Amino acid sequence: MNSSKPKVLLIASGDSRLSSNRLCWPAQQAMEAKLSEAVETLGFKIARTHAVNEDGHGFIDSQHLGMSIFRELDPDAPLIVAEAVWQYSHHVLAGLSTHRGPILTVANWSGQWPGLVGMLNLNGSLTKAGVQFSTLWSETFRDDYFTDKLNNWLNTGTCKHDLSHVSPLRPESIADDVDTIGRRLADQLRSDKSIMGVFDEGCMGMYNAIIPDHLLNHTGVFKERLSQSALYYESQQVPDQQAEDIFQWYLDHGFNFHFGDNEDEDLTKTQVIEQCRMYIAAVRIADDFGCESIGIQYQLGLKDLMPASDLVEGTLNSTRRPPVFNRDGSRELYPGRCIPHFNEVDECAGLDALLINRLHTELGQPVETTLHDLRWGDFDQSGTTDEYVWVFEISGSAPAEHHGGWDKSHGYGQARMYFPKGGSTLSGVATAGEIIWSRIYMANDALHLDIGRGKVIELPEEETQRRLDSTTPVWPIMHGVTYGTSRDQMMAQHQANHIQVVYATDTESADRALFARAAFAHHLGIQVNLCGTRKNSSLWA
Repeated sequence: MNSSKPKVLLIASGDSRLSSNRLCWPAQQAMEAKLSEAVETLGFKIARTHAVNEDGHGFIDSQHLGMSIFRELDPDAPLIVAEAVWQYSHHVLAGLSTHRGPILTVANWSGQWPGLVGMLNLNGSLTKAGVQFSTLWSETFRDDYFTDKLNNWLNTGTCKHDLSHVSPLRPESIADDVDTIGRRLADQLRSDKSIMGVFDEGCMGMYNAIIPDHLLNHTGVFKERLSQSALYYESQQVPDQQAEDIFQWYLDHGFNFHFGDNEDEDLTKTQVIEQCRMYIAAVRIADDFGCESIGIQYQLGLKDLMPASDLVEGTLNSTRRPPVFNRDGSRELYPGRCIPHFNEVDECAGLDALLINRLHTELGQPVETTLHDLRWGDFDQSGTTDEYVWVFEISGSAPAEHHGGWDKSHGYGQARMYFPKGGSTLSGVATAGEIIWSRIYMANDALHLDIGRGKVIELPEEETQRRLDSTTPVWPIMHGVTYGTSRDQMMAQHQANHIQVVYATDTESADRALFARAAFAHHLGIQVNLCGTRKNSSLWA
């Protein structure tokens, strides 16, 4: 940037749902005020590019509006995308894809207002699109880390972070027996091939969640493009008694529904029965098309027709789940196994879940997996640990096994702002244990896998509740510690709002599973990064 210190343009992408934008607008205003003060302290000035609209908020709430705003902007001006809440990346992706000036994505650090979640989705979308950008985050917008990085960007057009936790995989260094497993499973997947059932792509504008066919097919996985309208229709064909039988299975296995009497505000049995119909329908359609994994969009389309899909999704991801039979009752479908489901049709998570399922079956390790939002993080306020503890949290689609079983899991009513027809979550507190975390993403027209090790810890009930109350109390929560990957390193490198997690029975098994999946992915042509510590395992040759 030149010495005249030009104004810095600012845009804010928001939700497509008016109720969300209105509710979240005050949080966005507060965040922008702090950001503007920080920029002005450093000698520059924010110029907001779009005003508060007649609906009472100042978000870009559609792709069309985003394009209109970018037509009027100086394409060479420095530009900040400020995010205090969840946003739809496609609202601004078109404009950002042709913007020539320096781009900085900035998020707050809040559990209640998930700007960091929205920003990570946008970052992953920009990376997939090949758009150069810098990124920053802060709780106060006054801390030294943020101020120093912001100053660098304002004066040079870039800011960089410590990525020393990332090491590209050296395939020749993986122990022979582990590499053999990965190679064999890769050859098998490419030979046998797998079908991924996709119930409508592009949930909430998540460009980074769509794998182009030419990249996906190279791994041996092919999409069956399904319609949520077909899922709705099939759900309505499920006989009442079959839905009641699924509901009774939940009760018999100790699932804790928290019902109320008000259909417009509370969780009711009527809503859960509709979810039971959807569950049966999803399994039957998966069987019809030979799908090994499926993903339901829900957020656009089904939200106006049916209760939330999350209880369905978490049940599919559970190995111990209600039995479903074909339409004439003569054959149980997918008996004794989970059907990997990828929340919000995140195909990157779907591919990862498929690899996990095949690998962990081979290794005799837990196969139940889910994506979580990288929702927030904080140091433990109870004094139980001095480690940084992430809040991994998703809208209810975690498997029951992650909570210790159905009797340790709870069904709460979904918030009507996002889920207008209500419906039950599949909630609980994840049990302690060793995990492997990962993310598949796209960069430079290739698939990449970041993978690392971590653990889930137990925290006192009061600290758990503080974290739930700071985020979304009715959703499942995982207290995650990432080995050798700090908060800022994770934020700087991670290319998605979602993070995939799976357990292993012990430390040695987790290390082995990590390297075996790295080998599996490598032999499928996926570029692998090992993240954090435990990279000098005995499994290296």
